[in-house]
Amino acid sequence: MGRFARRAARLAALVIPLSLFNPRACCAWSPVLTGSTSVCVSSLQPNVDTRQKQMTAWCSLVLSYCRLNKLYTMTVLEAQESPLFNNRKLQRKLPMESIQVVLEELRKKGNLEWLDKNKSTFLIMWRRPEEWGKLIYQWVSKNGLTNSVFTLYELSHGDDTANEEFHGLEESMLLRALQALQQEHRAEIISLDDGRGVKFF
Repeated sequence: MGRFARRAARLAALVIPLSLFNPRACCAWSPVLTGSTSVCVSSLQPNVDTRQKQMTAWCSLVLSYCRLNKLYTMTVLEAQESPLFNNRKLQRKLPMESIQVVLEELRKKGNLEWLDKNKSTFLIMWRRPEEWGKLIYQWVSKNGLTNSVFTLYELSHGDDTANEEFHGLEESMLLRALQALQQEHRAEIISLDDGRGVKFF
């Protein structure tokens, strides 16, 4: 086997087909990777152009995975053991230092926020707070609910919002969405006897 053939074989061993990840997510992930059917999970490449394409693919993959599974907060250890970075079938996983690079890239893009000083837990924003706020306010307007008051629980877990995309939204992200609406003078976060609530205008 020639030198180039051996190198190609080594690179092929680093590539994991998307179909080996969560089967439910495979179809959702493929378009994100612009038609690619695989992602290199064993290492980040040193070549600048290749690395940038790889980082773009990784960021899209993480956001798609979290959106599909409605994940809003994760620990780095949870991420490392998830199908995102760990292929148990091939017994390959992305090293922790490389995972940190991917997460930091997401932070730079505005899609991730660290929740502690040790950078062990993060908020993943596959939809920005202002985008969530827009969805919530569209629902309020559509149903003639301006000047109404809701608890945070009613908004994210109430029967009235069961069919809305923001149903089940974690409180930390919900608050950020409502704060965005508050800045636009469309809502006011208020204190209620049983916790916090919001009034829409």
